[in-house]
Amino acid sequence: MEGTESTTRQRATAEAGNQQSDNTVLMSSKPLHRFVQKEPRSLGIVILMFGCAELLMGFQLSGETMRTSYGIYIPFWQGALFLVCGILSIYTELHPSKKMVTVCLAMYVVSILGIIVSLCYRVYCISFLTVSYYMRDLSAGRVAQINGIEIILFISSLCVSVLLIFLCVVARFALKSTRTQVIVQRIPPPQTETTLS
Repeated sequence: MEGTESTTRQRATAEAGNQQSDNTVLMSSKPLHRFVQKEPRSLGIVILMFGCAELLMGFQLSGETMRTSYGIYIPFWQGALFLVCGILSIYTELHPSKKMVTVCLAMYVVSILGIIVSLCYRVYCISFLTVSYYMRDLSAGRVAQINGIEIILFISSLCVSVLLIFLCVVARFALKSTRTQVIVQRIPPPQTETTLS
């Protein structure tokens, strides 16, 4: 009985030691710890939720005949970009590597460019809907609802852009610190006994 307890305790201590040494290696020898320390997984979950909301609002806007951001399918491609960024952020925290951080950085930049396009077009749509509301060209209640949806999507895009810019900076610093260094070591040839003839 006593031998079983000590064996179990030794196994548990060894497992804890291995886990602690893995964390030490991740946090000390790999410069990607800068990216992992900022918890991209949590931010990825938030971006994922914004992507789902964007897609759901896109389905609502698809049935509208008035000018909305659905005109150039913004809710669908921007929602897809947000989903991809969120999933990549979650995966990269779980399996950090230089390649995954590079892919994340590329998707963050593409998403930020998409946000810039969508913000410009949404400003145009919001101004059109506001003018239509005051001119009473269309049903006032429906125009107010669609305008509200556009404003909500505009604000959510601004929030996601702040998160993506933060993640871009963190990913860039993580990649900047991963310089590949080649160590050249001169090993002298082995000494052999040769006879002079």
